[in-house]
Amino acid sequence: MKVDFFRHTLGRDELESVKATLDSLFLTLGPRVGKFEERFAERLGVPYVVGCSSCTMGLTLTMRGMDIGPGDEVITTPMTFCATSNAIQHIGATHVFADIDPKTGILDPEKVKAKITDRTKAISVVHLYGQLAPMEAFRKLADEHGLYLIEDAAHAVESERNGISTGKLGDAAVFSFYATKVITSGDGGAIAVHDEGLRDRLKRLRNHGVSKDAAARHGGLYQHWDMLELGYKAAMTDVEAALLLPQLDRMDEQLQSRTALVERYEQKLAGHPDVALVERTGISGHHLQTVRVPHGLRDAVLLGLGKREVGCAVNYRAVHTLHWYREQFGYTPDDFPIAADWGDRTISLPLYPGMPESHVDAAVDALDAAIAEAKAEAA
Repeated sequence: MKVDFFRHTLGRDELESVKATLDSLFLTLGPRVGKFEERFAERLGVPYVVGCSSCTMGLTLTMRGMDIGPGDEVITTPMTFCATSNAIQHIGATHVFADIDPKTGILDPEKVKAKITDRTKAISVVHLYGQLAPMEAFRKLADEHGLYLIEDAAHAVESERNGISTGKLGDAAVFSFYATKVITSGDGGAIAVHDEGLRDRLKRLRNHGVSKDAAARHGGLYQHWDMLELGYKAAMTDVEAALLLPQLDRMDEQLQSRTALVERYEQKLAGHPDVALVERTGISGHHLQTVRVPHGLRDAVLLGLGKREVGCAVNYRAVHTLHWYREQFGYTPDDFPIAADWGDRTISLPLYPGMPESHVDAAVDALDAAIAEAKAEAA
């Protein structure tokens, strides 16, 4: 049985929404971007949202908006997609890695505490696989040391831990609408913030640093604009917003579907001698179904799953083990051993709303067979 790793759920509602946008005046930074920002903020329960071109640019804009730059340090996790730390490179600041919780894969507050110096300006936490980081501990740490707290929430729109949901305790939370995310526009992102001044600056920075966006300049009588600072070409388009808006209405239903599939995975894999599951904390958005297999077997298991036509991915190889980071900073796997261990063993299995339960069963059967095959070859 062929089992796809992911399938999107875009359909007629999104087609009609995009058609209405194509029939309208604005294709970018127009009324649909504003509507999406308003509705997404309502969904998150935060005052403001700023749409942008990607989560990576959202992180970059956020740190620029906080005046983080050369000479400043930002503490983050090596167990993430490289975009988290790449954004720190792009603004000229210094990334500082801290290791992770061995049960959840999420940045460990105690290890972060040991990395804080007088040059630290922010902590950038990552909500991994749909699970929220321990935000109360990170907020306390940030407040004690006068630091910004940034949430990389690419995996976590609907997540909650100890009654705290995504975006509530961070100074900014940055989201991804990449093709495989829980709502998608193919690419795209958004930044949730609590401070009106930061919101206004982010809106300016995403649009070259100019004082007025397209709708403000061309919605009526012509108005001059000025460039107030050096910004970026990083705005959300109305076409992207049109794709995203109908999906907001299906989020609860789709989370229920993913949750049921994850529960089936966990039931079938419970007690498995060769598969480690991620420890659950609070309400997960279940963005990914990720497991860990024994040391030295991961790549062979990936090959075995592929041979059995079961889609899979790696989320993630630890950033400090990637070529560019090793070459630039001289990292070895032992610098952050828990993250390196996760990065060497992790596999993400098929998961998407509406996936048949039989595909869970087929994926688990294929995983069992691939592990057995890999162990036999290694013996």
